[in-house]
Order: sequence, then structure tokens, then C-alpha cells
Amino acid sequence: MKRLELDFRRAPRPRAGGWVLFVAGIALIATTMWTSVEIEAEAAALETTVRDIVAGLPEALLDQHPPGAGTKGRDGRDTALADMQRVQARIDNRPWQDLFSTLESLASDDVALLSLTPDARKRQLRITAEARDLGAMLAYHRKLEDTAVLRDVSLVNHEFVEQVQGRPVRFSLVASWVTDHAHP
Repeated sequence: MKRLELDFRRAPRPRAGGWVLFVAGIALIATTMWTSVEIEAEAAALETTVRDIVAGLPEALLDQHPPGAGTKGRDGRDTALADMQRVQARIDNRPWQDLFSTLESLASDDVALLSLTPDARKRQLRITAEARDLGAMLAYHRKLEDTAVLRDVSLVNHEFVEQVQGRPVRFSLVASWVTDHAHP
């Protein structure tokens, strides 16, 4: 019979599974740290963007509520949010009803409005429509020029829709939107 030796003082030999778990843990920690750095950099970039937006606001808005006054959050986030809401209120303050009633009064069977795209910053309105023929398109263009709500009406593009019976004309117009309280 062979002699059995028991040595309780010797350290156990490391196994491959243990090394794999160790390397995976290190990789997980490194990935977490890298993601944290990226998130902090993105947050700093967004804060800089908000500061640039606030700096670009008209002075009249800044006089009403200067940056940094009454801030509750870190780095004036609440102030920036309030400033953005004030800008949105100015955009929403456009006389939509006058525009819609004017466009409804010009409605005809020859022209169908497809979309209205306002650009509040430029005070312009892009109108996309479809007319039965070229004559109907030109007549609609003239009617828009004669309104009190729109001026400088320009034809941007037009095309004949070949797939539809009667070959209607799809076109886009751009016009300056006149408002009573508009500032030059």
C-alpha cells in the first residue's frame, strides 16, 4: 500500500476559471470607469451648449430674468430651463388664428394644402400644396401675395406628379409671416 501524505500548509494551485473571472472583473471595472468619464464629458458639453443658448438670447429676455438669478439647481439649470420656456412662449405667441383664417379663406377645389412649416426665427412660412394644373398654382400664388398676413411669397419648387391621374402640380412656397408685434 502506498503512503498517503496530507499537507494542509501548501497553497492551492490557481485554476483557469478563477483567472478568467479575475480578468472579466478587471475589464468590467475599466469599462464602468470609461463610461463614467464619457458621461461627465457629455454633461459638461451640454451645459456649455445651454450657456451658449442663454448667451444668444435677446437682451430684453435677459433683462427680465438675468442668468444665475434665483437658480435652484447646479450651474443654473433651472434658470436655463426658464429662459428656454420664455423663448418657446415667444414662438407660441404668433398670431396663428390670423394665418389659419387667411389660408381657409383662400381654399378652393383646385389647390390642396399638404403642409405648413413655420420658421419662427426667420419669420417665414413654408407652404407645400398640390394644384390641379399650373394655372391654379399661379393663381394661388397671386392670392397669397395679396394677403395682409404674408408677404414676399416665392415659389421654391414645383413638379408634375406623373403617377396621379390628371398630372397635378406639387409645389412649395416660402413667404414672410407678417405679425403686428414683430421686431425687425
